Amino acid sequence: MKLKNKWVNLTIIIAALIILNVVGQYAFHRFDFTADKRFTLSDKTKSLLEQNKKTVIITVFLAGELPSAFKRLQAAVSDILSDYQAYAKAEVKVVFVDPIAGLNQADQDTVINNLYERGIEATNLSIKTESGLTQKLVFPMAMMESEGKEFPIKLFQNLDTRGNYEDNINRSIENLEYIFTSSLKKVLSGENPRIGFSESNGELSDLQLADAIHTLSSSYLVGRIDLNSIDKAGLDKLKMLIIAKPTKTFTETEKYKINYFVMNGGRVLWSIDQVNAELDSLRGKSGQMAVNSNLNLDDMLFMYGARINYNIIADPANSAEIPISTGVVGGQNQMQLVPWIYYPILLPDTVESVVKKLDGVKSEFPSTVDTIGVKGVKKSYILATSPYNKVYNVPKLFSLQMVSEQLDPRSFRSKPQHVGLMLEGNFPSVFAGRPLPATITQPYTLESTGKPAKMIVIGDGDIFKNQVSEQNGTPFPLGFDRYSQRTFGNKALLLNIVDYFTDNDNLIALRNKEVKIRLLDKAKIKLEKTKWQFINVVAPLLLLIFFAIFQHYHRKYKYAK
Repeated sequence: MKLKNKWVNLTIIIAALIILNVVGQYAFHRFDFTADKRFTLSDKTKSLLEQNKKTVIITVFLAGELPSAFKRLQAAVSDILSDYQAYAKAEVKVVFVDPIAGLNQADQDTVINNLYERGIEATNLSIKTESGLTQKLVFPMAMMESEGKEFPIKLFQNLDTRGNYEDNINRSIENLEYIFTSSLKKVLSGENPRIGFSESNGELSDLQLADAIHTLSSSYLVGRIDLNSIDKAGLDKLKMLIIAKPTKTFTETEKYKINYFVMNGGRVLWSIDQVNAELDSLRGKSGQMAVNSNLNLDDMLFMYGARINYNIIADPANSAEIPISTGVVGGQNQMQLVPWIYYPILLPDTVESVVKKLDGVKSEFPSTVDTIGVKGVKKSYILATSPYNKVYNVPKLFSLQMVSEQLDPRSFRSKPQHVGLMLEGNFPSVFAGRPLPATITQPYTLESTGKPAKMIVIGDGDIFKNQVSEQNGTPFPLGFDRYSQRTFGNKALLLNIVDYFTDNDNLIALRNKEVKIRLLDKAKIKLEKTKWQFINVVAPLLLLIFFAIFQHYHRKYKYAK
C-alpha cells in the first residue's frame, strides 16, 4: 500500500510540473518580492514593449573595471533591461561593452571623440580610496537603436564631481525606467518635435545656449526663431517655444504671435530677467545699479496667471561661489572662491514630477514669481530658495565689496521664495477684444480661450546659459560651474521640462518611482574591518569542521547500535 501511494504521489508531482510548463508557454508573470517593487515595470512601459514590433538594440557602455558604486548602477541597468526583454514582443538585444578596453592612448582618444559625436560622453571620476584620490574614465551611457535611428541615454543623471557618488547613483537607479522608456518611445516613434529658441529680442546667444541646443538636438529639431519674421504656418509646426533671457522690449506683433502659439496648444518656457544685474558688470567697477527691465511682457504673463516681480533674492544659506581677487603674490593674481548670496541654488519641489529628484539648480540674480488667479489654469510651484533669504527691491546698488559684509542671520529668516512656476490649462487670449497689431493683416485665430497648453515661468534668465571657457571660447556643459567644478541640475531641469512638454503620455510620472538602497555603514566598516575579515574567513572553516565532527559521531552512534 505504501509503495502504491508513493507512485501515486510521484505521478501527481510529474503531472503538475508538466501542466505548469505547458501553462508557462502561454501565460507569463514575474514575481517581485521587494518592498519597494524595484523590479516591477509600470503599465506604461509594459504597454509600450508589448505593442512594439521593431527590433531594438541597446548597447550599454558601462562595463569593464568599475568603482563599486558604478557596479551597482551596472547591475541595476542589467536587471531592468532583463525585464524589458521579458515583456517585449519584439526582439530586444542588450550588449555591455567597454569601448576603450585594451586600446593605447591614441586609439582611446579616437574612440572617445567618435562616441562624443554620437552623443556618448565619457566621465572622468575622482574616486576616494584609502590612499587618496584616483582618476577613472568611465562611460555611464547607453545607445538605443532601432531601424537606423539611434538615441544616446545618460545613465548617470546627477553628476557630482567632488567624489561623493552614492546618493547620485541611488537617484540614477530610481530614474532608469523613465530614461529607458522615454528613450524607447522616441526611437520607435521616429517623431522629432520642433523646439524653437527665440532670438529677436536680445536673448542668449548661440554660444551661451550651445550645450542646451546640442543636448536637445539628439532627439528634437532645434533652431532659433525670429518672432518678427515667422508666420502662422511656422508657428503651427512648433511644439515648444523657449524664451531665454530677452533684453529688448517685445512688440505687440511679437506678443500676438506668442499668444496665438499658446492659444493653439503650444508649450512655452519663459526664462526672464526682470531686473538688469550682471556679475561681469561689477568687475573692475565700484558698483552697478540694478534697475527694472522693460520687456513689455507683464500684461501677457498676468493674463496667463503669473507675475515676475521686480526684485532680487539673496540666500546666504544656499548659494553658489564666485572667484574674487585677493591680491597679487609674485606677480600672480591670487583668486579665492567666496559665496555670492545673489546666486541662490534653487531647490526643486519634490511633489512635482517635472523636477522630482533633481539636484539644486544654480541661478543668478533671480526674482520672485507669484501666481494670479485665472479660471481654468492649474498652477504649481517647481523651484524655490531655502527658508533663509532676503528679497531686495530695485533699484539697488551692487558691488563686489559686498562679499566681505558681515551678515545678520536674523535678517534672513523668512520662508522659501518661489522662482519657478508651472501653468497648465486653457489660457485666455491676451488679444481678445483688442485690435490687431498693425503688421498683422488677418487674425491667426478668433478664439478667446485656447486649447489645453502648458508653460513654465522662471524668474531668472541665466538658468539655461552655459559658461564659456576664457582660454579657447568653447562652451562648458550646461549646469557646470568652472570655478567650483560642481555640476548643478540646470541641464536635467531643461531636459525634464522639454520631455514633459513634448510627451502627451506623461511618461515623466515614472520618475516618482523610489528605490530604497540599504548601504553599509562605511565608518563602521573601517573601524571593524579586521574583525569582519576574521569572521568571514575563519567562521566558515569552523562550521565545516564542526559539521564534519558531528557527522562522524552521528554515523558512529547510528550504526554502532
